[in-house]
Amino acid sequence: MGLEIETRASDSPWISSVWTSRSAGVSQMTSVASETWGLVFWEQDGVAHAAVTGPETRTGTAPVPEGAAFVGIQFAVGTSLRKVPTSALVDSGIELPDATGRHFRLHGDRWETPRPDDAEALVERLVRSGSVVRDPLVVSALRGGGVPGSDRTLERRFRAATGLSRGAIEQIGRARAATTLLLGGATAAAVVADLGYYDEPHLARALRRYIGRTAGQLRGGTGGALALTAQRTTS
Repeated sequence: MGLEIETRASDSPWISSVWTSRSAGVSQMTSVASETWGLVFWEQDGVAHAAVTGPETRTGTAPVPEGAAFVGIQFAVGTSLRKVPTSALVDSGIELPDATGRHFRLHGDRWETPRPDDAEALVERLVRSGSVVRDPLVVSALRGGGVPGSDRTLERRFRAATGLSRGAIEQIGRARAATTLLLGGATAAAVVADLGYYDEPHLARALRRYIGRTAGQLRGGTGGALALTAQRTTS
């Protein structure tokens, strides 16, 4: 079967996406760069786990637990955990203690483990408790709004809130958007024109760094299991 990943959008301004996955017959996947952090919950052989995942600055490979079922929440850029600097999560993560099929612990507090449809309710509780916060300056800048202060101040705020530079966030987001277009059958030339890459070699370098696939592999659905939501992949 391979690795199946499904995602949905959210109407919560705190959430980028909610995803589910189930693995079978695939032992590793290509991980994809991500500008966001998240919470992930999974069960394997009747044992529950929970973790905080950090932003990923590059592609790589990661093991896939056999027969595991996952629920994940990717948070919007500009949000962060109050007690954990996002910079400490970049290219890393933290497994959370005392996870069961019903509860997990975060910041010493006990929270109900969400099902896919419960993600917004959990995040709302985390926000109300002050466990999840966001930088309004970063959010405004990402939306194209005017922001006070110097470029240097804004860049410091981006790094503090996201663990990444503003430029890295834009590059990763564009590479993921390019991947979605290519998976949908768009040509490399069309993606270059649509997303503002200089030329096809520029696109190829971005895909190699952030996605771990060529444009041809993405269009053809080849290259093995890919950890990218909103698609189905097989090994």
